[in-house]
Amino acid sequence: MSILTLKKVTVVGLNTDQYSILDGLQNLGCMHVVPMGKMPTEPEKHINPQAEDARKALRFLSEIDSTRRQIMRKDDFNVDETITTCLDLKTKIRRASDKKDFLIARLNAFKPWGNIQYSDPAEIDNQFLWFYQLPIKLRHALNDIELPWQIVGKDTKQYFVVVISPNEPAEDLLPVERVHLGAKSYSQLLDELEATELVLDELQTQRYGLTRYIYLLSVNIAHADNKAAKLSATQKMLIDDDIVALQGWVPEKKQSALNDFAQKHKLVLCIEKPKTDEIPPTLLEQSEKLDSAKDLAMFYQVPGYYGWDPSKLLFASFSLFFAMILADAGYGLVLSIMLLLYWKKFSTSAKMKSYRLLAISLTGCTILYGMLVGSYFGITPQANTLLGAAHILDIDNFDVMMKLSIIIGAIHIGIANISMAYVTRHKRSALAKVGWLFIIYGGLLYWLLMDYIHGDFLSYTLLGLGTVLVVIFTSERPITRPIDHLIRLADGLFSLKNSLNAFGDILSYMRLFALGLASASLAITFNGLASDVYEAVSGGGLLLAILILLIGHVLNFILGLMAGVVHGLRLNYIEFYNWGQAEEGTEFQPFARKEAKK
Repeated sequence: MSILTLKKVTVVGLNTDQYSILDGLQNLGCMHVVPMGKMPTEPEKHINPQAEDARKALRFLSEIDSTRRQIMRKDDFNVDETITTCLDLKTKIRRASDKKDFLIARLNAFKPWGNIQYSDPAEIDNQFLWFYQLPIKLRHALNDIELPWQIVGKDTKQYFVVVISPNEPAEDLLPVERVHLGAKSYSQLLDELEATELVLDELQTQRYGLTRYIYLLSVNIAHADNKAAKLSATQKMLIDDDIVALQGWVPEKKQSALNDFAQKHKLVLCIEKPKTDEIPPTLLEQSEKLDSAKDLAMFYQVPGYYGWDPSKLLFASFSLFFAMILADAGYGLVLSIMLLLYWKKFSTSAKMKSYRLLAISLTGCTILYGMLVGSYFGITPQANTLLGAAHILDIDNFDVMMKLSIIIGAIHIGIANISMAYVTRHKRSALAKVGWLFIIYGGLLYWLLMDYIHGDFLSYTLLGLGTVLVVIFTSERPITRPIDHLIRLADGLFSLKNSLNAFGDILSYMRLFALGLASASLAITFNGLASDVYEAVSGGGLLLAILILLIGHVLNFILGLMAGVVHGLRLNYIEFYNWGQAEEGTEFQPFARKEAKK
C-alpha cells in the first residue's frame, strides 16, 4: 500500500457536450473534482427529494435478518408508493411495540394486587378502588383511615393496600403516594396484550413481504446519489457561452484511460504536476484484503499527500498492542470462537473479509502473546508441560516487562522518525529526524547499559551526535542575511524541548505492561475467590465458584477488549502520529457512479 501519485487534470469541451462529459467522467470514476470558481453558498444536496426517505425505508427493510427473494426488474414499480408504505409501516410497528412495552409494564405493576376485576360503578354505589404500596414499618397508618381498606398482598418490604371510596382520597390519606394502575383489570390487560402482539406479528409479516423490493430501492437511491454528484460537479465547472471546463486530481496510473476518453469525445486535456503550493488529496493504493488497514490509517487522521502510508504498520502494531493489553491465551481462544461463530457474516463482502483478516490478526497475536506470558484464564501451566515450555515471559517480573514495553515504544517511535526522514530526504530537516532517532536510542542504551563499562561511551556518542544533527538541521529558515545562520541555530536549540515529549511518549508505552498486568491480576484474583468460596461453602460452593468465575472473567474480558482497542489505537494515533505524520491531508473523493448492490 502506498500513496498514489496524482496529476492535476483540466478537461475542456464544448458547452453543448457538458452532460456527456459529466456522464463519461462519472463512468470513469477516477477524478477528484475541485471547483474552478466560487461555489454556491447553498449547493443543492439531492435532486430527488425522496432520497433521504428512501434511505430510511431501505434501512428499515435491511435490518431484518432474513429477506425474501429480490425482484430485479419490475416495470410498474412505484418507488414513491413503496417508500410511503415502508415508512407508514415503520411508524405502526413502533407504536405497536411501544404499546406492547406499556402493557407489559402495567401488567408487572398489577401483579402484586392479584387478578382484581373492576365492577360497574353503578352496581356498587359508584365506589372505586384506590391502590397504595405501604412500607411495613408504616403499618400503623392504616388504623387512622376511616374509609374501607384491605391488604391484598405483601412482600418483604411493603403491603399492597386497596382503599374503597367514591372520590379520590386526600393526598395525606397515607404517607405514600397513590399507585396508578389504570381503569383496566389484569385480565383485560392480558387480552389487550395478546391483541397487540397479533397486530405486531401481522405488521412484521408485511415488513418481511416488502423486503423483496430492497434491490429496487437501492437502485433508486444510487440513481439519486449519482444525480446529486453530477449536480455537485456541475457547480464546480467553469461554464462559458461556448466551452466548459472541469478540473480535478487523477491518479497517474489512470492517465491513459483519461487520454482515451478525451480523444474519443474530442476534448482538450491539460495534465500537469502539482505546483509547490498545491496539496493534492490523499489516495491510498490498497489490496482489498487490507481494506481494514486503510480504514485504520484514515480513521483518526488522513495522511498528507507528501507524507507516507502507515496502514500496514498500524495493522501490525495495533494487533501487537491489543495482544499485550489482553495478555491471556484463554481470552484469545474465546475471541477465536466468536470469530468462527460470525465467520459467515464476515464473508458477505470484500470489506467484511478485510475486517475478518484484522480479527484473525488480533486473535492470533493474543493467543501467541498469552502463551509467551503463560496465562490461560489466569492459570499458569506447569513448566514441565508443552504449554509451560512456551512460557518465556514472566508478566510479574516488573523489570523485564517494563524494559520490554519501553523498547517497543522506542522502536515504534523510531520507525516514525525513520519514515519521516525518508519522506523529507530532499530537505535538510531529514537529518534532524535522524538526530532524534540517535537521541531516542542513545537514551535507551544509556538506560539499558548503565551497568556495563562501555555502555556510557556508546550512548553518549549517539546522544551527542543526535543533538548536533537536531540543532543544525531542524530549521528550514531561508538564508538571506548572515544573522539567519544564528537564528537557525536558535531554532534548533529551541527544538530540543521536544526531548521531553519524546521521553513522555516512550514512557506512555508502559501502559502495555500495566494494563496487561492488570488483566492478568484480575483473572488470578477471580480464580482465587472462586477457589476460596468452593472450599469454604459446603453444598452450593461449586455453583457459587462457577458463578464467580463466569461473572469475573466475562467482566475482565470486556474490560480487556475495551482497553485493548482504546489504548492500542491511542498509542498509534497520539504517540506514533506525533512523530510520524507531519501534516493532515484530505481524502480523495472520486467523482464516480454508484451501483446498487445485488
